[in-house]
Amino acid sequence: MAPIGLAEVQARMRAAALRAGRDPYAVRLLVVSKGRSDRLVRDVYAAGQRWFGENRPRGLAERIDAGLPPDIDWHFVGNVQRRAIKVIAPHIVLLHSFDRASLIPAWEKLDDPPPVLIEVNIAGEPQKHGFGPSEVLEAADAVVDAGLDLRGLMVIPPRVQRPEDARPWFALLRDLGERLRRDHPAADELSMGMTDDFEVAIEEGASIVRVGRAIFEPANTSSSDRTFED
Repeated sequence: MAPIGLAEVQARMRAAALRAGRDPYAVRLLVVSKGRSDRLVRDVYAAGQRWFGENRPRGLAERIDAGLPPDIDWHFVGNVQRRAIKVIAPHIVLLHSFDRASLIPAWEKLDDPPPVLIEVNIAGEPQKHGFGPSEVLEAADAVVDAGLDLRGLMVIPPRVQRPEDARPWFALLRDLGERLRRDHPAADELSMGMTDDFEVAIEEGASIVRVGRAIFEPANTSSSDRTFED
């Protein structure tokens, strides 16, 4: 079966950007492929998509071994265990979930560490990873001082009943990103927004949205797999 929602998601992204007075080309789509078959990934690739994201080291390794097109840019969007860094890092172009200071020494030991986004636990939820909003600027300084390539911030907001209810969290990340760029101008990415709320995220300044369920058939994944969505 061909991807069922790629064109629709792209159209909705464009409309959301235009509503906000933004350039639609300033917002990029990361297709979260976790739990989907290689065949479906190939179908989305054939439709023009090149950015794909995985949330588990084993899932990423299996994609690499599957012989998928070599010009796919793989992103990692899940929690990073230090023992898995050497599995993940050589194959990705961006880590969306740099979530704790203890990753810095291990990441800087890599021969060619990929760039990172700092994950922000915007509401201080105990079940989620990431830096608190008050910790982000200090963490950013530490990341940059270690010689790592910081590209911006990522957030998974609290679950809400309506997409509109996520707007304040996205606005908070946008404001935090503006503060970050005062000292680190190159850290201008905001990875925020998923299937249920990506249009609101775009209206609030997202530069990357992470979408899976709106594009593929529903995957057979547990609710715990959706911590890093989509």
